[in-house]
Amino acid sequence: MSARTKARKRALDILFQSDVRGEGLPVILAAEAKRAANEPARESSWLYARDIVDGIIDHGDEIDEQIVTFAKDWSLARMPAVDRALLRIGTWEVLFNDEVPAAVAIDEAVELAKEFSTEESGSFVHGVLGRISRAG
Repeated sequence: MSARTKARKRALDILFQSDVRGEGLPVILAAEAKRAANEPARESSWLYARDIVDGIIDHGDEIDEQIVTFAKDWSLARMPAVDRALLRIGTWEVLFNDEVPAAVAIDEAVELAKEFSTEESGSFVHGVLGRISRAG
C-alpha cells in the first residue's frame, strides 16, 4: 500500500472523528499531529494526510458546495459520515491538488468507500466525484 493511500486512510479517520465527535477539524488534527510526532516510521503518510485535512479546512465551504451540487438530491446530512468524509477528500484532491490525477483520486476514494462504507457507497462516491471532475 502506497504512502498516499495510507495518508488518505489517516485523513478519513481524522474527518470521521471530527464529524462523529462534533469537534472541529483543527482540534482533531492537532491531536493527530501530537500522536504522529511519536510515530516517525509513519511520517510520510502523516504529511500528506495533514495536507489533505489542511486543504479541506481551507476550502471546506467550496468543497461542500461542490458535493451538494453534484450529489443529486442528497444533502450532506443525509450521507453516511464515511461517504461525506471520502467525498471531501476526493473533491479536495480533484480540485485543489494538481499532483494527483483526478482518475487516481476518484479510484482511491471509491476503494476506501468499498472497504469502509455501505455496499452502494462505492458507486455513489464514484458518481459524485466523476461529475465534480468533469465540471472542474
